[in-house]
Amino acid sequence: MPAPRTERRWAVLVLPVVSVALFAATVWLDVHTPAEGPGVELAEGSGWPYAAIGMVFGVCCAVVLLHDRRQAFGWGLGWIALFWGTDGLAQSYVRFAVRADEALPGVNLALWMLNRFGAFLPLTVAALLLIFPTGRFLEGRWGAAGRVAVGGMSLSALLVVVAPANGRMPDVQLPPGVDLDVGAVPMPTPLTDILMPVAVVATIFGVLVAMASVVVRYRRSTGLERDRMRWLLWAVVVMAVVLGLSSFSELTAVRDAAIFVVAALPAVAMTIGIVRPTLVPVQQLLDGTYVFALLSVVLVVVDLAVVAVLHELVGDRLGQRQVVLVVLLLSAVLYNPLRAALWSFVRRLFLGQRDDPYDVVARLASSLEAADEEAEQLTAVAQAVALAFGIGFVSVEVDRADGDRIVASYGTPVAETRSLPITYRGEQVGMLVLPARGVRARLSGRDERLLSDLVRQAATASRTGRLADELQQHRQALVVAREEERRRIHHDLTEDLGPTLGGLVHQVESARLLVKERPEAAKETIARTSERLRDVVADVRRVVHDLRPPALDDLGLVGALRQQAALLDAGRTARLHVDVRGDAGAGLPAGVEVAAFRIASELLERCAALDSRGDLVLDVTESALVVGLVGTDADPEVFLDEVRDRATEIGGRCGVTEHGAVRIALPMRRSG
Repeated sequence: MPAPRTERRWAVLVLPVVSVALFAATVWLDVHTPAEGPGVELAEGSGWPYAAIGMVFGVCCAVVLLHDRRQAFGWGLGWIALFWGTDGLAQSYVRFAVRADEALPGVNLALWMLNRFGAFLPLTVAALLLIFPTGRFLEGRWGAAGRVAVGGMSLSALLVVVAPANGRMPDVQLPPGVDLDVGAVPMPTPLTDILMPVAVVATIFGVLVAMASVVVRYRRSTGLERDRMRWLLWAVVVMAVVLGLSSFSELTAVRDAAIFVVAALPAVAMTIGIVRPTLVPVQQLLDGTYVFALLSVVLVVVDLAVVAVLHELVGDRLGQRQVVLVVLLLSAVLYNPLRAALWSFVRRLFLGQRDDPYDVVARLASSLEAADEEAEQLTAVAQAVALAFGIGFVSVEVDRADGDRIVASYGTPVAETRSLPITYRGEQVGMLVLPARGVRARLSGRDERLLSDLVRQAATASRTGRLADELQQHRQALVVAREEERRRIHHDLTEDLGPTLGGLVHQVESARLLVKERPEAAKETIARTSERLRDVVADVRRVVHDLRPPALDDLGLVGALRQQAALLDAGRTARLHVDVRGDAGAGLPAGVEVAAFRIASELLERCAALDSRGDLVLDVTESALVVGLVGTDADPEVFLDEVRDRATEIGGRCGVTEHGAVRIALPMRRSG
């Protein structure tokens, strides 16, 4: 009967649990190891850091296998965890078990594991780097180089296993029964003196080839594999930095810490790459590591140079206390400021001015204040973004009110770009174009906030330019409308009313001449003149109505609209109603009153034309007169098309509410 699924799932934790047990045993041995003795001299340093590496591999094994128990890398991490844990346990046991007068059982096996079989440990890390994530070597020359590296490291480790100690171990007085050459093959000392350095070089070469192979595989990868390799690439960069910096120190603690990072970090990176490659923005982490690595190298070089100069200047001429005082004085006065300035210079060189957001925004504000044209303002924004982030190319593209697009660029265009939207009050007004690749183009959360502040200036400049364009268009429209109105009135007066009144004067004069001699003809002429005068009065009323409806003066806004609704309701089953909220009858500006009347009339007439009912609502607030149409079953957009131009002429806003009502807000200042 097959085991339950839950039992099979937890069975994958056997290897991780063993690695934790090995770590615990190693810690116990280290705690109970004497402070001195032959065992402590044979195995320099505690074993728990190496067992801790094994425990990290074990935890990574558990995470991978619980995610997917068929993942071969998970099982590989588990066995490597046992290897490292056993090596750490062997080191701690040698330190604990080799006493001045005796050796506990199993010491020779522990020595063989520590000093000989442990030579395969670097190969485990290199092999993982060479085959992750496909389980195969790279194609082509790099695959061949990887196989050569593995072969060279294997032969080097095998040489360590079989080569006799020949004086390579510490000169320690050992108790009876301890054999440093268990399993060794007799070899001449001159031969081992030649082969062992070669083995060390081969091991170092193999690790370097494995690290380089990660870079090559990353550059060749795409999609999910590239996301996974990006994590391992980050681990390799950190490994290179740690190895480089630790080479300047001879402290055991520094060496153990470096070994821990170099061995454990790839396993952690592979685990994240397998289980959740999008855990954090690893590209930003990778770019930051690049910069930190470069800064670290520069500062270490400066530190070494300063130490060398102080050694030459001070030498043996001063006592220890005097040397300490001189070093402290020089550090406080010269070195620390120089180091801080160098750190700032390198970051500015490689990352731009993003560390000084206030200065960036202040300079941009000054540039925008000095620029008059919209294109100049957008160029200033592009330049500010480029300088802030050290980017070689930035382009700002914004849409104008007339449909055209303004493009302002700074720097040299690049092949691959990415676009970010520029928004103003939730509306996209343009695009910001940046390079898609490069360390400087990668933005952290803090960088994105600074970029948002800069882009907001572009949006404001764009909005200002659009408002200026719209204002100019409205001014032109008002001038055109005014001149059209004047031409129409001129036409009405000169082409219609003028000749008509001239004819009436002639008829009145004719009637005066006929009164005595032909009174009947005079009466007929006067009758015709009276009829023509009524037509003239109607024409005058029409002209006056076009300028300002008389009903507004006679009935007021509300009364005039109710009269209009009553006239439109004649013969219709669907009724129109006018409702008022607030005081809409007194103190309204003339322009707002006329615009409201014409807009409301258009809404009522459209309802009547569509044979739809509707409730016209006038709502007066402190700052606006709101004309609304509710309760209609017609499309609200039909009404907006009719009144939008009239509303925008006086700065009004049109829209449709969430309930489907038409709403037009006309800004005003009440008089009186």
